[in-house]
Amino acid sequence: MVSLEWYRTFKEIYENGTLTKAAAALYTSQPGVSVHLNALEAYTGQKLFKRTSRKMIPTEEGKFLYEYIIDAVKQLEIAEQHFKKSTQKKKPSVHIGMCSEMFQHVIESEISKLNFNLVAKFGMHGDLIKDLNNGILDLVITPKTQSDKKSLVEYIPFSKEKIILIAGIHTDTTSINLLLKQKNWKGLEEELQKKTWYSASNEMEHFRRFWFENFKRRPAFKPNFILPNISSIIRCLSNKSGYALVPDFLCDEAIKNNQIKLIWEGTVNTENTLYFATRTDLQHKEEVDVLQELFKQKM
Repeated sequence: MVSLEWYRTFKEIYENGTLTKAAAALYTSQPGVSVHLNALEAYTGQKLFKRTSRKMIPTEEGKFLYEYIIDAVKQLEIAEQHFKKSTQKKKPSVHIGMCSEMFQHVIESEISKLNFNLVAKFGMHGDLIKDLNNGILDLVITPKTQSDKKSLVEYIPFSKEKIILIAGIHTDTTSINLLLKQKNWKGLEEELQKKTWYSASNEMEHFRRFWFENFKRRPAFKPNFILPNISSIIRCLSNKSGYALVPDFLCDEAIKNNQIKLIWEGTVNTENTLYFATRTDLQHKEEVDVLQELFKQKM
């Protein structure tokens, strides 16, 4: 089978004109270059160069072979330079996974300050943990833990998120506020079911859990609008009327800016513990520590 090194040697002889210069370009010996060339000529059954005392002159077969392989050889050389291990220190790349809203809330404004490369992935928590297990991700922010004795993933709690009831700034909440003041929970549930609701596809579990913990039953209705994420919900409510159940830290700023209003935190706090999920064989510990510190500061 032909060796790719033979083609590389052939290319250097063709472009440099002598065995000596080709050997220098390849950081090898002239006899080694001759061995590769002789092997390639034996493999092709063709003389690829006319040997003179001063220069190696390509034959017609040599010219044809050069034109045929040159693009492929150059591409391989580019790949080698890109992927080879270098003694020169390079910026590490840290791969993280979380929901898009959390990335926007914590990481987005800090990216330009990071002294390492960052690759972010958004998705369902189960899928992100699977990627972490497979070594694709270095850090996952998750409200869930998975117990698996074979797993290399460890979970460290660092914060909590509380699910709260919010409404659009233009929403008439008079009847809701009165029922809350009276602690008429049955009437409150019936009144809320008549309202316009927003939710996100990845937050439906929070929606059902809040309802069950406060009204002791599952919601008997579906939200009117299922949006891509919490940020979309907040933007919609800031211009219109309606209700939503969202994590508190994602809407604190919008509440302070009077874009939406806090209606109820529930008779029972519906909370999730947030975890840093990392592998026990973590490679980029220093960089991951920087990201974890950002979350501790902003959550």
